[in-house]
Parts: sequence; structure tokens; C-alpha cells
Amino acid sequence: MSVKILVADDSALDRLIITNMLSCYTVITACDGVEAMRILDENSDVNILILDIKMPNMDGFEVLEAIKANNRYPRLRTLLLTNYDEQDDEIKGLKLGAVDYIRKPIQMDTLIARVNVHVELLQIQETLEQRLNDQELTFDMIFRQAPVGILIIRSSDPGNFEDAVVIANQVFEQITGRPKEDFLKRGWMSFIHPDDLPKSIVNYKKLLAGETEYYSMEERYIKPDRSVVWVNATVAALQTSGGRKYSHICILKDVTERKNYEISLEYNNEHDLLTGLYNRSYLERLLETDFVSRAGGKKPLSS
Repeated sequence: MSVKILVADDSALDRLIITNMLSCYTVITACDGVEAMRILDENSDVNILILDIKMPNMDGFEVLEAIKANNRYPRLRTLLLTNYDEQDDEIKGLKLGAVDYIRKPIQMDTLIARVNVHVELLQIQETLEQRLNDQELTFDMIFRQAPVGILIIRSSDPGNFEDAVVIANQVFEQITGRPKEDFLKRGWMSFIHPDDLPKSIVNYKKLLAGETEYYSMEERYIKPDRSVVWVNATVAALQTSGGRKYSHICILKDVTERKNYEISLEYNNEHDLLTGLYNRSYLERLLETDFVSRAGGKKPLSS
């Protein structure tokens, strides 16, 4: 990263010495606090401020107070220039937001070492912020563009959704036919078909109890128009840093077309197409199942 350093000191000699010592960086100078603030306003890319406490017009403490009151300098790192007998001033400066201090007379090795440390810290901060931005961008892209429905629920009580945080992508709302607000008000299980609800509740209780990390099942959701959509639902626990005990992600895939085909195929295999009555194949399987049940699990011998 490119590093720009502002040196604010009323001593022209000290400014020259520091500039020569830090010749590997871009260094600009100010003769007092007023000029330092003007330069900061005009150069938002200043990374490090080396600030003398004793200056005319506007001293170092006033500069620190002005910086602290202004949100325009969130990444600026300020190093104080102090004398060996100014320990109280060092403490005061650190309380006002300075991150380090350098004592006069300035020692070349000390100055370069202190500045290099803070340059490395700035580089680490920039890297971490970039990684965080990349992670947020990646999650946002996946969340918006994934071809499956995604619902994330965070709640301190699985039976009470008043304090829950619910986010859902557009595909989830399209599959279920409901906005995320419906799930926030009533909970996602309230829209599961009654015939599928008992199994879903059993699986969900196992998830809450920590008996499983996730479960996957096919179930039906009831849309607002009372139509039914078949989905493959995978529900998993999420580990979050916010301290919420019950945090889950639900991923839905619409399998209505496949399920309708399977149901149609099964019906055709078991019924006569002309009369609609059960056919011989179905009756044979029914009798065989009944025989196995009565015989304690032993299949009849083939003729």
C-alpha cells in the first residue's frame, strides 16, 4: 500500500530531520496545528500523523480533539512527539486518540522502527477489511443468484418469533409464494402441509437438541392461494457470533414437477387406465405385503 505521512512540528529542523529519516515514504509537513488540519482536510489519503504537542496557534492536544470530533479520519494513526519529561502529556495524548509516541531528541532507529510498525498495522487492517468486503460480496452474490430458495432465521427462542431476524432470498419467496414477513409473523412451519408437519417437527426437535447437524426431507408448502408446492428442504444449524442459540438456514428446491410425475406414474402402475380401479399388479403386491406381514416377514415361495 502507498503510505503518506504528515509531520506537524513548529521546528523546521525537526521537520527536515524526520523527512530525511522517512525518505522511503511520501512525507508532507506542517508548521503548526492549523496548517496540519488544513492539510488533512485536503489530503484524505494521509495514513500517519507525526504530531508535536507544543505548537503555536493550535497545539497537538487541540489537533487530537479536532480529529476525534470528526469522522473523516477513521484510519489515521497519530504518533506524538514529546520530550522525556512530558509523560503526563503522553498519557493525555493517548487518551485523546494517539496510538504511540516518539521522544525528542529523535533517534533515527526508534523513529523508523515505530513508523514501520504502524505501517504494517495499517497494511494488516487493509487486508482484513478487503477480506471482509470480499466475504460480504461473495455471500451477497450467492444469496441473490443461487437457483435455490434460502431462508435464514435467528431467534433466541424457537417457539417465539417476536425477536427473530429473518432474511430470505427472492427464489425462496417465489417458491413458497410468500414474503419473508409471513415467516417472521408465523414461523416457517406454519405453512407446511399438515400431512408432512409431524415428520418435520420431529426432525426439527432433533436439530434443536443437537442430535443432528442438519436434516433433509421432501415436504409440501401451502401457498396463499391454497395451492401446494413440493420442495426438497434442507435445514441446518448455524453457528453465529451474535450469541443467538437458535440460528438456522433452510434451503428449498422446487421439486413439484418431479413429484407430480412420480405420483402420476405410481397411479398409472396401480390403476386400470379405463376404469380407474386398482389393477391386478397392485392387488398382487397388496396380497404379498399382507402375507409377509402375517408370516412374520417371510416372503411366499415363487411358483
